[in-house]
Amino acid sequence: MMIKPRGKTLYLYKRVPKRYEAVEDRKFVWVSMKTDSPALAESKGHAVWEQMIEGWEAKLAGDTSDAETRFEAARNLAKIRGFRYLDAAAVAKLPLEELLQRTDAVPMNNGSIDLKEAKALLGGAARPVITVSRALDLFWTLTGDKTLGKSPDQVRRWTNPFVKAVNNFVNVIGDKPIGEISGDDMLDFRQWWLERLEVEGLTPNSANKDLIHLGTVLKTVNNLKRLGLMLPLSGLSVKEAEAKQRPPFSTNWIRDKLLAPRALDGLNSEARCILLGMINTGYRPSEGAALRAAQIRLDTNVPHISIEPIGRQLKSANARRVIPLVGVSLEAFVAFPDGFSRYATNSAGLSATVNKFLRENGLMETPAHTLYSLRHSFEDRMLEAKIDERIRCDVFGHSLQRERYGKGASLQHLHEVFQALAL
Repeated sequence: MMIKPRGKTLYLYKRVPKRYEAVEDRKFVWVSMKTDSPALAESKGHAVWEQMIEGWEAKLAGDTSDAETRFEAARNLAKIRGFRYLDAAAVAKLPLEELLQRTDAVPMNNGSIDLKEAKALLGGAARPVITVSRALDLFWTLTGDKTLGKSPDQVRRWTNPFVKAVNNFVNVIGDKPIGEISGDDMLDFRQWWLERLEVEGLTPNSANKDLIHLGTVLKTVNNLKRLGLMLPLSGLSVKEAEAKQRPPFSTNWIRDKLLAPRALDGLNSEARCILLGMINTGYRPSEGAALRAAQIRLDTNVPHISIEPIGRQLKSANARRVIPLVGVSLEAFVAFPDGFSRYATNSAGLSATVNKFLRENGLMETPAHTLYSLRHSFEDRMLEAKIDERIRCDVFGHSLQRERYGKGASLQHLHEVFQALAL
Protein backbone atom coordinates (compact mmCIF):
# COMPACT_ATOMS: atom_id res chain seq x y z
CA MET A 1 0.00 0.00 0.00
CA MET A 2 1.62 3.29 -1.14
CA ILE A 3 0.54 6.57 0.46
CA LYS A 4 1.85 9.75 -1.22
CA PRO A 5 1.33 13.42 -0.43
CA ARG A 6 -0.17 15.96 -2.77
CA GLY A 7 0.32 19.23 -1.02
CA LYS A 8 -0.70 18.67 2.58
CA THR A 9 -3.18 15.88 1.79
CA LEU A 10 -2.21 12.20 1.61
CA TYR A 11 -3.37 10.02 -1.28
CA LEU A 12 -3.56 6.30 -2.01
CA TYR A 13 -1.43 5.71 -5.10
CA LYS A 14 -1.65 2.30 -6.78
CA ARG A 15 -1.42 0.64 -10.20
CA VAL A 16 -4.71 -0.70 -11.58
CA PRO A 17 -4.55 -4.53 -11.85
CA LYS A 18 -4.59 -5.83 -15.44
CA ARG A 19 -7.81 -7.71 -14.70
CA TYR A 20 -9.68 -4.39 -14.64
CA GLU A 21 -8.17 -2.70 -17.71
CA ALA A 22 -11.42 -3.25 -19.62
CA VAL A 23 -13.42 -1.19 -17.13
CA GLU A 24 -10.80 1.29 -15.85
CA ASP A 25 -8.99 3.66 -18.27
CA ARG A 26 -6.42 4.82 -15.72
CA LYS A 27 -3.12 3.00 -15.33
CA PHE A 28 -2.69 4.35 -11.79
CA VAL A 29 -5.22 5.70 -9.33
CA TRP A 30 -4.88 8.58 -6.91
CA VAL A 31 -7.48 8.55 -4.14
CA SER A 32 -7.57 11.23 -1.48
CA MET A 33 -7.46 9.91 2.11
CA LYS A 34 -8.72 13.35 3.26
CA THR A 35 -6.09 13.55 5.98
CA ASP A 36 -2.49 14.56 6.53
CA SER A 37 -1.93 11.84 9.17
CA PRO A 38 0.20 8.97 7.77
CA ALA A 39 -1.17 6.51 10.33
CA LEU A 40 -4.78 7.39 9.58
CA ALA A 41 -4.18 7.38 5.83
CA GLU A 42 -2.55 3.93 6.05
CA SER A 43 -5.45 2.49 8.03
CA LYS A 44 -8.05 3.91 5.66
CA GLY A 45 -6.14 2.89 2.54
CA HIS A 46 -6.87 -0.84 2.79
CA ALA A 47 -10.63 -0.33 3.04
CA VAL A 48 -10.61 2.19 0.17
CA TRP A 49 -8.67 -0.21 -2.04
CA GLU A 50 -11.05 -3.08 -1.24
CA GLN A 51 -13.97 -0.88 -2.17
CA MET A 52 -12.34 -0.01 -5.49
CA ILE A 53 -11.79 -3.72 -6.21
CA GLU A 54 -15.46 -4.42 -5.45
CA GLY A 55 -16.50 -1.62 -7.78
CA TRP A 56 -14.33 -2.91 -10.63
CA GLU A 57 -15.66 -6.42 -10.13
CA ALA A 58 -19.20 -5.11 -10.33
CA LYS A 59 -18.34 -3.30 -13.55
CA LEU A 60 -16.81 -6.46 -14.99
CA ALA A 61 -20.00 -8.32 -14.20
CA GLY A 62 -21.85 -5.66 -16.16
CA ASP A 63 -19.69 -6.27 -19.25
CA THR A 64 -21.86 -9.13 -20.44
CA SER A 65 -24.60 -9.79 -22.95
CA ASP A 66 -26.78 -11.17 -20.14
CA ALA A 67 -29.30 -8.45 -19.28
CA GLU A 68 -30.05 -9.97 -15.86
CA THR A 69 -26.35 -10.02 -14.96
CA ARG A 70 -25.86 -6.44 -16.15
CA PHE A 71 -28.79 -5.22 -14.09
CA GLU A 72 -27.61 -7.10 -10.99
CA ALA A 73 -24.12 -5.64 -11.49
CA ALA A 74 -25.56 -2.12 -11.56
CA ARG A 75 -27.53 -2.83 -8.39
CA ASN A 76 -24.41 -4.15 -6.66
CA LEU A 77 -22.29 -1.21 -7.80
CA ALA A 78 -24.82 1.24 -6.37
CA LYS A 79 -24.73 -0.64 -3.07
CA ILE A 80 -20.92 -0.55 -2.98
CA ARG A 81 -21.06 3.22 -3.45
CA GLY A 82 -23.46 3.49 -0.52
CA PHE A 83 -26.73 3.94 -2.38
CA ARG A 84 -29.83 1.85 -3.03
CA TYR A 85 -30.44 1.26 -6.72
CA LEU A 86 -33.43 3.20 -8.02
CA ASP A 87 -34.87 3.53 -11.51
CA ALA A 88 -34.19 6.86 -13.23
CA ALA A 89 -37.80 7.98 -12.68
CA ALA A 90 -37.45 7.36 -8.95
CA VAL A 91 -34.06 9.11 -8.83
CA ALA A 92 -35.60 12.18 -10.49
CA LYS A 93 -38.17 12.41 -7.68
CA LEU A 94 -35.58 12.40 -4.90
CA PRO A 95 -35.10 15.50 -2.73
CA LEU A 96 -32.50 17.81 -4.28
CA GLU A 97 -29.92 17.08 -1.58
CA GLU A 98 -30.09 13.30 -2.15
CA LEU A 99 -30.04 13.75 -5.92
CA LEU A 100 -26.89 15.90 -5.67
CA GLN A 101 -25.24 13.28 -3.44
CA ARG A 102 -25.73 10.72 -6.20
CA THR A 103 -24.53 12.95 -9.00
CA ASP A 104 -21.48 14.06 -6.99
CA ALA A 105 -20.60 10.40 -6.38
CA VAL A 106 -20.34 9.66 -10.10
CA PRO A 107 -16.58 9.69 -10.86
CA MET A 108 -14.89 11.32 -13.83
CA ASN A 109 -12.25 9.48 -15.83
CA ASN A 110 -9.99 11.65 -17.99
CA GLY A 111 -12.61 14.39 -18.04
CA SER A 112 -15.49 12.06 -18.97
CA ILE A 113 -18.29 10.67 -16.82
CA ASP A 114 -17.94 6.98 -15.94
CA LEU A 115 -21.08 5.65 -17.65
CA LYS A 116 -21.30 2.42 -15.65
CA GLU A 117 -21.16 4.36 -12.41
CA ALA A 118 -23.72 6.86 -13.73
CA LYS A 119 -26.15 4.08 -14.69
CA ALA A 120 -25.77 2.45 -11.30
CA LEU A 121 -26.19 5.63 -9.24
CA LEU A 122 -28.71 7.47 -11.42
CA GLY A 123 -30.89 4.53 -12.47
CA GLY A 124 -29.91 4.17 -16.09
CA ALA A 125 -29.49 0.39 -16.13
CA ALA A 126 -32.16 -1.33 -18.20
CA ARG A 127 -34.26 -3.79 -16.25
CA PRO A 128 -33.95 -7.30 -17.68
CA VAL A 129 -36.79 -8.74 -19.71
CA ILE A 130 -37.80 -11.97 -17.97
CA THR A 131 -40.23 -14.13 -19.88
CA VAL A 132 -42.57 -16.62 -18.23
CA SER A 133 -40.36 -19.57 -19.19
CA ARG A 134 -37.25 -17.74 -17.94
CA ALA A 135 -39.08 -17.02 -14.70
CA LEU A 136 -39.46 -20.76 -14.19
CA ASP A 137 -35.70 -21.24 -14.67
CA LEU A 138 -35.03 -18.54 -12.08
CA PHE A 139 -37.65 -20.04 -9.74
CA TRP A 140 -35.59 -23.22 -9.31
CA THR A 141 -32.50 -21.27 -8.24
CA LEU A 142 -34.50 -19.02 -5.91
CA THR A 143 -36.25 -21.90 -4.12
CA GLY A 144 -33.42 -24.36 -3.68
CA ASP A 145 -34.31 -24.71 0.01
CA LYS A 146 -37.65 -26.28 -0.92
CA THR A 147 -36.03 -29.46 -2.20
CA LEU A 148 -33.57 -30.06 0.65
CA GLY A 149 -34.02 -33.56 2.03
CA LYS A 150 -36.34 -34.67 -0.76
CA SER A 151 -35.66 -37.84 -2.74
CA PRO A 152 -35.30 -37.53 -6.55
CA ASP A 153 -38.87 -38.80 -6.90
CA GLN A 154 -40.16 -36.23 -4.40
CA VAL A 155 -38.26 -33.45 -6.20
CA ARG A 156 -39.83 -34.54 -9.49
CA ARG A 157 -43.29 -34.60 -7.98
CA TRP A 158 -42.73 -31.15 -6.42
CA THR A 159 -41.45 -29.58 -9.64
CA ASN A 160 -43.92 -31.12 -12.10
CA PRO A 161 -46.95 -28.99 -11.15
CA PHE A 162 -44.94 -25.78 -11.67
CA VAL A 163 -43.66 -27.01 -15.06
CA LYS A 164 -47.19 -28.01 -16.09
CA ALA A 165 -48.70 -24.66 -15.08
CA VAL A 166 -46.06 -22.60 -16.90
CA ASN A 167 -46.25 -24.78 -20.04
CA ASN A 168 -50.04 -24.43 -20.11
CA PHE A 169 -49.82 -20.64 -19.80
CA VAL A 170 -47.14 -20.35 -22.49
CA ASN A 171 -49.13 -22.57 -24.86
CA VAL A 172 -52.30 -20.52 -24.35
CA ILE A 173 -51.04 -16.93 -23.94
CA GLY A 174 -47.45 -17.08 -25.18
CA ASP A 175 -44.02 -16.69 -23.58
CA LYS A 176 -44.51 -13.03 -22.69
CA PRO A 177 -42.24 -10.92 -20.49
CA ILE A 178 -43.80 -11.17 -17.06
CA GLY A 179 -43.97 -7.38 -16.82
CA GLU A 180 -46.28 -7.37 -19.85
CA ILE A 181 -48.79 -9.92 -18.52
CA SER A 182 -52.14 -8.14 -18.40
CA GLY A 183 -55.33 -8.79 -16.52
CA ASP A 184 -56.90 -9.85 -19.82
CA ASP A 185 -54.15 -12.43 -20.30
CA MET A 186 -54.93 -14.00 -16.94
CA LEU A 187 -58.68 -13.96 -17.61
CA ASP A 188 -58.07 -15.59 -21.01
CA PHE A 189 -56.02 -18.31 -19.30
CA ARG A 190 -58.79 -18.81 -16.74
CA GLN A 191 -61.40 -19.04 -19.51
CA TRP A 192 -59.29 -21.67 -21.29
CA TRP A 193 -59.39 -23.71 -18.10
CA LEU A 194 -63.18 -23.27 -17.74
CA GLU A 195 -63.62 -24.68 -21.24
CA ARG A 196 -61.36 -27.63 -20.39
CA LEU A 197 -63.36 -28.35 -17.25
CA GLU A 198 -66.54 -28.60 -19.29
CA VAL A 199 -65.13 -30.59 -22.22
CA GLU A 200 -62.91 -32.99 -20.26
CA GLY A 201 -65.00 -33.37 -17.14
CA LEU A 202 -62.22 -32.11 -14.84
CA THR A 203 -62.78 -30.58 -11.40
CA PRO A 204 -62.21 -26.90 -10.58
CA ASN A 205 -59.29 -28.07 -8.42
CA SER A 206 -57.32 -28.78 -11.61
CA ALA A 207 -57.66 -25.18 -12.77
CA ASN A 208 -56.97 -23.71 -9.34
CA LYS A 209 -53.79 -25.74 -8.90
CA ASP A 210 -52.48 -24.41 -12.22
CA LEU A 211 -53.34 -20.83 -11.27
CA ILE A 212 -51.72 -21.21 -7.85
CA HIS A 213 -48.51 -22.76 -9.19
CA LEU A 214 -48.18 -20.20 -11.99
CA GLY A 215 -48.79 -17.39 -9.49
CA THR A 216 -46.19 -18.81 -7.10
CA VAL A 217 -43.54 -18.78 -9.83
CA LEU A 218 -44.31 -15.23 -10.94
CA LYS A 219 -44.60 -13.78 -7.42
CA THR A 220 -41.42 -15.48 -6.21
CA VAL A 221 -39.35 -14.14 -9.11
CA ASN A 222 -40.92 -10.69 -8.83
CA ASN A 223 -40.21 -10.47 -5.10
CA LEU A 224 -36.79 -12.10 -4.85
CA LYS A 225 -35.44 -10.43 -7.99
CA ARG A 226 -36.90 -7.12 -6.70
CA LEU A 227 -38.61 -6.32 -9.98
CA GLY A 228 -41.36 -4.28 -8.36
CA LEU A 229 -44.05 -5.40 -10.82
CA MET A 230 -47.80 -5.24 -10.17
CA LEU A 231 -48.89 -8.70 -11.28
CA PRO A 232 -52.61 -9.27 -12.06
CA LEU A 233 -52.97 -12.50 -10.08
CA SER A 234 -55.86 -11.87 -7.70
CA GLY A 235 -59.49 -12.94 -8.01
CA LEU A 236 -58.86 -15.76 -10.50
CA SER A 237 -59.75 -18.91 -8.59
CA VAL A 238 -62.53 -21.12 -9.90
CA LYS A 239 -65.22 -22.08 -7.38
CA GLU A 240 -64.18 -25.31 -5.72
CA ALA A 241 -66.29 -28.39 -6.29
CA GLU A 242 -66.94 -30.79 -3.47
CA ALA A 243 -63.88 -32.99 -3.09
CA LYS A 244 -64.38 -36.43 -4.56
CA GLN A 245 -63.80 -39.21 -2.05
CA ARG A 246 -61.97 -42.22 -3.45
CA PRO A 247 -64.27 -45.21 -2.99
CA PRO A 248 -62.85 -48.20 -1.11
CA PHE A 249 -62.68 -51.67 -2.60
CA SER A 250 -65.16 -53.92 -0.83
CA THR A 251 -63.72 -56.83 1.11
CA ASN A 252 -65.53 -59.27 -1.17
CA TRP A 253 -64.03 -57.63 -4.26
CA ILE A 254 -60.52 -57.83 -2.85
CA ARG A 255 -60.97 -61.47 -1.86
CA ASP A 256 -62.87 -62.67 -4.94
CA LYS A 257 -61.34 -60.54 -7.68
CA LEU A 258 -57.93 -59.13 -6.73
CA LEU A 259 -56.84 -62.21 -4.80
CA ALA A 260 -58.38 -64.72 -7.18
CA PRO A 261 -55.85 -67.31 -8.45
CA ARG A 262 -53.63 -65.82 -11.19
CA ALA A 263 -55.67 -62.57 -11.27
CA LEU A 264 -52.55 -60.41 -10.89
CA ASP A 265 -50.12 -62.59 -12.84
CA GLY A 266 -49.93 -60.14 -15.74
CA LEU A 267 -48.69 -57.36 -13.45
CA ASN A 268 -44.92 -57.09 -12.95
CA SER A 269 -43.82 -58.76 -9.72
CA GLU A 270 -42.72 -55.60 -7.87
CA ALA A 271 -45.95 -53.71 -8.58
CA ARG A 272 -47.97 -56.80 -7.67
CA CYS A 273 -46.23 -57.19 -4.32
CA ILE A 274 -46.55 -53.49 -3.45
CA LEU A 275 -50.29 -53.84 -4.11
CA LEU A 276 -50.50 -56.98 -1.98
CA GLY A 277 -48.50 -55.30 0.76
CA MET A 278 -51.01 -52.48 0.79
CA ILE A 279 -54.03 -54.74 1.38
CA ASN A 280 -53.23 -55.50 5.03
CA THR A 281 -51.20 -52.41 5.95
CA GLY A 282 -53.00 -49.47 4.32
CA TYR A 283 -49.71 -47.72 3.57
CA ARG A 284 -49.55 -45.08 0.86
CA PRO A 285 -48.26 -46.52 -2.46
CA SER A 286 -45.27 -44.16 -2.34
CA GLU A 287 -44.43 -45.34 1.18
CA GLY A 288 -44.45 -48.99 0.19
CA ALA A 289 -42.41 -48.35 -2.96
CA ALA A 290 -39.73 -46.45 -1.02
CA LEU A 291 -39.10 -49.13 1.63
CA ARG A 292 -35.53 -50.37 1.86
CA ALA A 293 -34.09 -53.57 3.27
CA ALA A 294 -33.40 -51.99 6.67
CA GLN A 295 -37.06 -51.03 6.98
CA ILE A 296 -38.42 -54.49 6.14
CA ARG A 297 -37.99 -56.52 9.31
CA LEU A 298 -38.94 -60.15 8.85
CA ASP A 299 -36.57 -61.91 11.30
CA THR A 300 -38.38 -60.76 14.43
CA ASN A 301 -41.14 -62.15 16.63
CA VAL A 302 -43.51 -59.76 14.85
CA PRO A 303 -42.60 -59.23 11.17
CA HIS A 304 -43.19 -55.59 10.33
CA ILE A 305 -42.23 -52.62 8.20
CA SER A 306 -41.00 -49.27 9.47
CA ILE A 307 -42.01 -46.10 7.61
CA GLU A 308 -39.09 -43.71 8.16
CA PRO A 309 -37.58 -40.61 6.45
CA ILE A 310 -34.76 -42.55 4.79
CA GLY A 311 -33.79 -41.09 1.42
CA ARG A 312 -37.04 -39.12 1.27
CA GLN A 313 -39.30 -36.83 3.26
CA LEU A 314 -42.37 -38.16 5.01
CA LYS A 315 -45.77 -36.60 4.32
CA SER A 316 -45.92 -35.42 7.94
CA ALA A 317 -44.40 -36.08 11.35
CA ASN A 318 -47.26 -38.51 12.06
CA ALA A 319 -46.33 -40.58 9.01
CA ARG A 320 -43.39 -42.15 10.87
CA ARG A 321 -44.70 -45.50 12.17
CA VAL A 322 -44.33 -49.29 12.28
CA ILE A 323 -46.92 -51.63 10.77
CA PRO A 324 -47.09 -55.41 11.37
CA LEU A 325 -47.19 -57.74 8.37
CA VAL A 326 -49.87 -60.40 8.07
CA GLY A 327 -51.58 -62.46 5.38
CA VAL A 328 -50.84 -61.70 1.73
CA SER A 329 -48.91 -58.59 2.75
CA LEU A 330 -46.41 -60.68 4.70
CA GLU A 331 -46.05 -63.04 1.74
CA ALA A 332 -45.35 -60.06 -0.54
CA PHE A 333 -42.48 -58.81 1.62
CA VAL A 334 -41.05 -62.30 2.02
CA ALA A 335 -40.75 -62.26 -1.78
CA PHE A 336 -39.07 -58.82 -1.72
CA PRO A 337 -37.15 -58.51 1.55
CA ASP A 338 -34.82 -55.84 0.09
CA GLY A 339 -37.53 -53.53 -1.22
CA PHE A 340 -38.63 -52.55 -4.70
CA SER A 341 -35.78 -51.08 -6.74
CA ARG A 342 -37.95 -50.57 -9.81
CA TYR A 343 -40.27 -48.12 -8.05
CA ALA A 344 -38.14 -46.78 -5.20
CA THR A 345 -37.74 -43.44 -6.97
CA ASN A 346 -40.80 -43.56 -9.25
CA SER A 347 -43.96 -44.17 -7.24
CA ALA A 348 -46.01 -42.18 -9.78
CA GLY A 349 -45.02 -44.76 -12.39
CA LEU A 350 -46.18 -47.45 -9.99
CA SER A 351 -49.70 -46.03 -9.66
CA ALA A 352 -50.02 -45.53 -13.41
CA THR A 353 -48.91 -49.12 -14.09
CA VAL A 354 -51.22 -50.71 -11.52
CA ASN A 355 -54.25 -48.60 -12.40
CA LYS A 356 -53.85 -49.36 -16.10
CA PHE A 357 -53.54 -53.10 -15.43
CA LEU A 358 -56.55 -53.24 -13.13
CA ARG A 359 -58.75 -51.32 -15.57
CA GLU A 360 -57.72 -53.34 -18.60
CA ASN A 361 -58.34 -56.61 -16.75
CA GLY A 362 -61.73 -55.79 -15.24
CA LEU A 363 -60.34 -55.60 -11.70
CA MET A 364 -61.57 -52.10 -10.83
CA GLU A 365 -64.78 -52.30 -8.82
CA THR A 366 -65.98 -49.04 -10.42
CA PRO A 367 -64.39 -46.50 -12.81
CA ALA A 368 -63.77 -44.25 -9.78
CA HIS A 369 -61.53 -46.79 -8.03
CA THR A 370 -57.73 -46.54 -8.05
CA LEU A 371 -54.83 -48.31 -6.36
CA TYR A 372 -55.15 -45.79 -3.51
CA SER A 373 -58.64 -47.19 -2.82
CA LEU A 374 -56.96 -50.11 -1.04
CA ARG A 375 -55.87 -47.69 1.70
CA HIS A 376 -59.50 -46.67 2.21
CA SER A 377 -60.54 -50.34 2.20
CA PHE A 378 -58.17 -51.17 5.05
CA GLU A 379 -59.50 -48.30 7.14
CA ASP A 380 -63.08 -49.46 6.54
CA ARG A 381 -62.13 -52.97 7.72
CA MET A 382 -60.60 -51.47 10.85
CA LEU A 383 -63.76 -49.43 11.48
CA GLU A 384 -65.96 -52.48 11.03
CA ALA A 385 -63.81 -54.31 13.57
CA LYS A 386 -64.41 -51.42 16.03
CA ILE A 387 -60.70 -50.70 16.37
CA ASP A 388 -59.89 -47.68 18.53
CA GLU A 389 -59.44 -44.32 16.76
CA ARG A 390 -55.97 -43.83 18.29
CA ILE A 391 -54.79 -47.10 16.76
CA ARG A 392 -56.29 -46.28 13.37
CA CYS A 393 -54.63 -42.84 13.30
CA ASP A 394 -51.27 -44.29 14.38
CA VAL A 395 -51.41 -47.02 11.72
CA PHE A 396 -52.40 -44.64 8.93
CA GLY A 397 -50.00 -41.86 9.91
CA HIS A 398 -52.86 -39.42 10.53
CA SER A 399 -53.05 -36.65 13.09
CA LEU A 400 -55.25 -37.28 16.12
CA GLN A 401 -57.85 -34.67 16.99
CA ARG A 402 -56.66 -34.64 20.59
CA GLU A 403 -53.34 -34.85 22.41
CA ARG A 404 -51.55 -38.20 22.14
CA TYR A 405 -50.88 -39.76 25.55
CA GLY A 406 -48.51 -42.67 26.12
CA LYS A 407 -46.72 -44.69 23.45
CA GLY A 408 -49.82 -46.16 21.89
CA ALA A 409 -50.48 -49.82 21.09
CA SER A 410 -47.51 -52.19 21.16
CA LEU A 411 -46.37 -53.92 18.00
CA GLN A 412 -47.48 -57.23 19.48
CA HIS A 413 -50.98 -55.87 20.12
CA LEU A 414 -51.19 -54.41 16.60
CA HIS A 415 -50.16 -57.79 15.22
CA GLU A 416 -53.02 -59.50 17.06
CA VAL A 417 -55.47 -56.89 15.78
CA PHE A 418 -54.23 -57.22 12.19
CA GLN A 419 -54.39 -61.02 12.26
CA ALA A 420 -58.14 -60.80 12.81
CA LEU A 421 -58.46 -58.58 9.70
CA ALA A 422 -55.97 -60.34 7.45
CA LEU A 423 -56.80 -61.30 3.88
